[in-house]
Amino acid sequence: MTSCRDSAVFYLSWTLLLGGAALFWRQRRACALYGRYTPGQAQGRCYPAGLAWFLQEVPALLTPLLLLLWSGTGFETGTLLLLGTFVLHYGYRSLIYAFLTRGRPVPLHIIVFSAAFCSLNGVLQGHHLLHCAHFDHTWMTRTRLAAGCFLFLVGLSINVHSDFILRGLRKPGEHVYRIPRGGLFELVSGANFLGEILEWCGYAVAAGTLPAFAWAFFTVCSIGPRAVHHHRDYRQRFEDYPPSRKAIIPFLL
Repeated sequence: MTSCRDSAVFYLSWTLLLGGAALFWRQRRACALYGRYTPGQAQGRCYPAGLAWFLQEVPALLTPLLLLLWSGTGFETGTLLLLGTFVLHYGYRSLIYAFLTRGRPVPLHIIVFSAAFCSLNGVLQGHHLLHCAHFDHTWMTRTRLAAGCFLFLVGLSINVHSDFILRGLRKPGEHVYRIPRGGLFELVSGANFLGEILEWCGYAVAAGTLPAFAWAFFTVCSIGPRAVHHHRDYRQRFEDYPPSRKAIIPFLL
């Protein structure tokens, strides 16, 4: 795989890397204020979880597809395969997860920030794959591609299954918290976060590009600490919380 020089891609990728590091440092003390961490006084400025997830995630689905439509045809198989993995995740997140979720209301500023971020990341990943990355004829037979795609699919399966388990903990309209059980929740408190991290690490391995690596790094820095905060919250809420369960990495962390 080769990549043409594009200053916008370079600077946006480094913005992701530096932003991820800054977000990781910030979340060492306090988690982002949405979901269970939403302050009580902010409830009047919140919107239903399903609508919020749709509005903030759908830009990452639409922007690569629009770039693909505007760019015409004749793209390499590698380009379409990697773009397909990106679109598959956000198709699930914005169209299926958003429709089924029973989460808490989300503050408006979180929705606006997330939608803007997803738009920029969608443009970055889509533009780089469609206009900058070029895959030679041997790329489709390389072990790295197979390993990356396998890791992505494993992560997506974990993510979808974990979301299913979490939804089953609540009846419609409920905002209570219960101990999740089953699947990888038997090993870690943040099974859904682990699944998403595996997805984007697989995407980065398969692509082998700076934008893909930057996005995987940002994902680890943004939801990895959130899994740790969730783990602490569960242990504080429930006296019978499984003591052997870790936060995000089975048997280690």
